[in-house]
Order: sequence, then structure tokens, then C-alpha cells
Amino acid sequence: MHAITIPEPGGPEALVWAEVPDPVPGEGEVLVEVVAGAVNRADILQRQGFYNPPPGASPYPGLECSGRIAEVGPGVTGWSVGDEVCALLAGGGYATKVAVPAGQLLPVPAGVDLRRAAALPEVTCTVWSNVFMISHLRPGETLLVHGGSSGIGTMAIQLAKAVGARVAVTAGTKEKLDRCAELGADILVNYREQDFVEELKQATAGAGADVVLDNMGAKYLDRNVSALAVNGRLAIIGMQGGVKAELNIGALLTKRAAISATSLRARPLAEKTAIVAAVREHVWPLIASGQVGPVVDREFPMSDAAGAHRLVEESGHVGKVLLAVP
Repeated sequence: MHAITIPEPGGPEALVWAEVPDPVPGEGEVLVEVVAGAVNRADILQRQGFYNPPPGASPYPGLECSGRIAEVGPGVTGWSVGDEVCALLAGGGYATKVAVPAGQLLPVPAGVDLRRAAALPEVTCTVWSNVFMISHLRPGETLLVHGGSSGIGTMAIQLAKAVGARVAVTAGTKEKLDRCAELGADILVNYREQDFVEELKQATAGAGADVVLDNMGAKYLDRNVSALAVNGRLAIIGMQGGVKAELNIGALLTKRAAISATSLRARPLAEKTAIVAAVREHVWPLIASGQVGPVVDREFPMSDAAGAHRLVEESGHVGKVLLAVP
């Protein structure tokens, strides 16, 4: 098979399309013939040498894919050769074939074509696990999403609106904010020109956000706590703004607030399986009904993963960037 390899860490040019050995599905796994993968920020960190795959995972980048089952490994039930699926991965999505634990498979939802389904696993699992399973966003509450035009942001907007929440977003351009509004965002903040804490307080009569979904980490920690409502929940899922910051515990206590921080890739199989099952139960019906859907900016040939990485690093996209197998 072919895969994107990283002989040496570096810039986008470090990604090399090469012939590699085929994976063999082990106990409880299936072999998926990949139709498309999708680019995530974690892939860029891996390319740069900062985010190695967990032990036992594929060495190739790619945290999600869509395709058809080519082989069913021992101990797998409920799946058959030829089934069209998308999958949450610990690695290996930038390839023509990948071995996947059966618990991380999802059927392609009704109304979504096979290639576009590659845009769903990582964002749906990330948003559902953090915003709903951990932070318990409820109807009528306010969710603040940083990076509202990202893949995760565009999915968070849709899912929060589908359950009856109010959504505030930050983004860096009017065009991106307009796209967020089209998806249902109620409060639009240009972080280059506006203070999201003040804008949120004005829009909520001083209450703030019940849940904040944050991809920035250290840079926004203090302001995120300030933006929280009483009994608010801050869910940190990224560290684009650094890893170390000072926390005002007094402010946290006053608000009776909670902070969680999670990553998805290195979680144990049992946890990933539970998240995928919850997504299939709660999110897949929303996609099938047309209330929620993948937002795809554009598609690159998988052999040009470097071009896709450049686009994502420049933040020149809205939603997901796909890699299609030639």
C-alpha cells in the first residue's frame, strides 16, 4: 500500500508519499481500504516531531478516515467485508489501508457520501465527549466556542444548536464569522478586534458562558475563567496558545466552576469505544435528519498532504480539509 511517511520531522515538505507494508488486522480489528482521510492539528504536531503516536499505533499520521472494510479480523462481530464506514484512529489515516479496532468504527450516516464521512469521526467524538459527556451542556445554556470556523468549531455550533443551546464563537475574520452565523451561531466575536469576555457579558446580561470549548490553552486561561458563568465548565482541548499559565483559583471558587482538559488520541480503547458508541447513539440520528452535517472546505489528493497542511497552518479554511485517495 501507500502512505504518507515522515522520514524526518519538519515543514510540510517532510511528508512523503511512499510504498509501505500492508497492515494486518489483529484481534478485534478490521482492515479498512481508505477512500479519504482528514487533516487535524495533531497531524501537524506529529509532522513537526512534537506528537508521537501512542505505543502500538500506526506510525503514519491521520486520526480519522472513511472507506470500505476489506478484511475482518478475529473476534469481530457486527461488521462485514464491503461495509462502508468511517473511523476514529490513533494514527494511520494518511494511507490507502489502515487497521482499526472495531469499537472505533461508525457506519457512514444516511445522507453523507463516503468521502465526506471522513470529516466526521474526530470532530463528533471530540465535541460530544467534551461538551456533552464531560461538560453536560443543557438546553437553554450558552456555549462559547473558540475557533468557531474550525472543524471542531463548526461541529460544536451545530450540535449545541440541535440540543437547544445558545452559541457564541470567536474567529479572526468577518467571512469566518459569517459562516459560523450560517451554521447557527448567535454571538459573533472577532478576536482580532473585540474582547470576547466583554462581548459575551454584554450579550448575556452579565451572566457569561455556561460551557467554554477552548483550543488555545494557556493564552486564554484567565479570560476563559472570567467569561464563565456561575457553575460554568471550561473544557480545554488544545494548546495553540501555550501550555503554562497562572490560574486564579479564587475566581474559580467564586464561580463554583470546573475545568477539564482532555485529548482523544491516547485514551484507552475502552474509553474510545464508549465515546464512539455515544456518538452513534446521539449524533448519528441528527446527521441522518439533516440537522447536523460535515463542513468540508476543500479536498486534496492524499499524495499532496503537504499542500493540505500548508492550508491548515495558515488557517485558510472553514471546517475540515480532506485527503482523497487517488
